[in-house]
Amino acid sequence: MKQAKAVQRVFILGMDGAGNFVQQANTPTLDAWLTRGAFTYEAQAELPTISAECWGSILHGVSPDKHGLTNDKVANESFPTDSPFPSLFRLVREQQPEAKLASFTGWSPINSGIIEDNLGVNKVSLPDAELVPALLEYVEENPDVRLLFLQLDEPDGSGHRHGYGADSPEYLKMIGTCDERIGTILERLEQLNLVEDSLIILLTDHGGGGAEKHNHGSDHPMDRNVFWGCIGPGVKIGRLSGPVSITDTAEVTALALGLSVPQQWDAKLPEGLLSDGCIPEEKHHG
Repeated sequence: MKQAKAVQRVFILGMDGAGNFVQQANTPTLDAWLTRGAFTYEAQAELPTISAECWGSILHGVSPDKHGLTNDKVANESFPTDSPFPSLFRLVREQQPEAKLASFTGWSPINSGIIEDNLGVNKVSLPDAELVPALLEYVEENPDVRLLFLQLDEPDGSGHRHGYGADSPEYLKMIGTCDERIGTILERLEQLNLVEDSLIILLTDHGGGGAEKHNHGSDHPMDRNVFWGCIGPGVKIGRLSGPVSITDTAEVTALALGLSVPQQWDAKLPEGLLSDGCIPEEKHHG
């Protein structure tokens, strides 16, 4: 991206299974931060609206029929390091070998089965409450991290237990708890002066409660409509009116980090994301 200030690092901060119900939950952090950049509550999850398929698309830039990830697969297998659909982490490692990379996940199969092994990624999988302090400690010691990914898992667990949707108080409360946790991270990033030259993407992988109150996986809007926001240098402030897919996260991240992207990616740069006069350089395909 041609920007007034170069992006030094990208933070992808996500929560699992929150859909766009952040609109009904108590989420002061998201309310404040999304409006500091470009955002939508109508971004689209991939189909089926299941965690492995959706986080796989977010991190690999292609639809599930290409990356082939399922919950069962990621729980039992490593992602092949020679796949034609590399993760963002592999792209950075191949093109910027010295870059510091980190992934903090509440759902451990992301680290074991979606992000490739042997890339030198600092991988931490812990319950949400322990995950955030571990992330904060890492960022304080590694402010020059190039790409950092966070997945908080508990909204999804709460949805499965109590039901998804605006009429499920326990579920909305857990979204609020995750909002607080992300708020702790963003507050620390500001204290460390890491916001101004970082791109921050806030998102979820899918919703739930559409076809079944306690589940997800369908193409129902409750399962598929999700929030997505991007804050950082060159990003236009305001609501995005065009289509956004969660898969586009990979394209936005790669462009911000100056990476060449695979020709077979499905990810695109969302229309209207960048400020006028801040046009992405011609896309380089590897």
